[in-house]
Amino acid sequence: MKQETAPVRAAQAASGDKRQTASKRLWRRIRQPLAQSRFAKSAVATLLAQALRFIRLTNPLTRESTAIAGGEYGHLEPGIIALWHGQHLMAPVFYPKGRPLVAMVSRSADAELNALVVEKFGIEAVRGSGGRESARHLDKGGAKALIALKKSLVAGKNVAMIADIPHGTPRDAGLGIVLLARLSGRPILPAAIATSRRKVLERSWDKTTINLPFGRSSIVVGTPVFVPKDADDAEMELKRQEVTASLNAATARAYSLVDATA
Repeated sequence: MKQETAPVRAAQAASGDKRQTASKRLWRRIRQPLAQSRFAKSAVATLLAQALRFIRLTNPLTRESTAIAGGEYGHLEPGIIALWHGQHLMAPVFYPKGRPLVAMVSRSADAELNALVVEKFGIEAVRGSGGRESARHLDKGGAKALIALKKSLVAGKNVAMIADIPHGTPRDAGLGIVLLARLSGRPILPAAIATSRRKVLERSWDKTTINLPFGRSSIVVGTPVFVPKDADDAEMELKRQEVTASLNAATARAYSLVDATA
């Protein structure tokens, strides 16, 4: 029986790989026309925003959850809300209405749709990439984005930023967010959102999590991280590690809340 099962499993795996390859080819064919059509992009963004609202509606928060803004650490705002890649998709719909927020969104073509979605929730998008392994070697776009985020903080607005580096080590903070905290003098507020029903894309580099309806949700804001204005390279590295630890702890706590038996 075992000898017969192995070939069957291999055939099934090969069939799955072929379907995934075909899906990727199809996406490449339609991505460019979509990218060139403002109407199509706006329509897709509207559908995605409505889907997020539905998922939020059907996932009541656990009692132990806090607010992503204005909660336990509301007195520290405006602050820098830190999120992990692949774990941030629900952030726009859970962010409280009426509180100004500016979010950094990647400058890549694929991320343009993300920018349109967050704008559907009244959130201002700043395009750039702020992770970076070295705070001294930000590219031009990343530097401009950090300047824009600093101005937003000075104006009293919260900002949101993905802490880890695109296609780098997932759930390991880069120095970009630490640099913003040093430049602005504002604290980093590590935040995690989880739902009990979800689909994890195991093959994605960051294990992107697709949240699903009809479960329960949780929000956890971890221990804030403060970066002195005169922090040197050694202290910046320590603060980077502190952000990583706090955000990972918040993420673990958020998942433990939704996965706990009722």
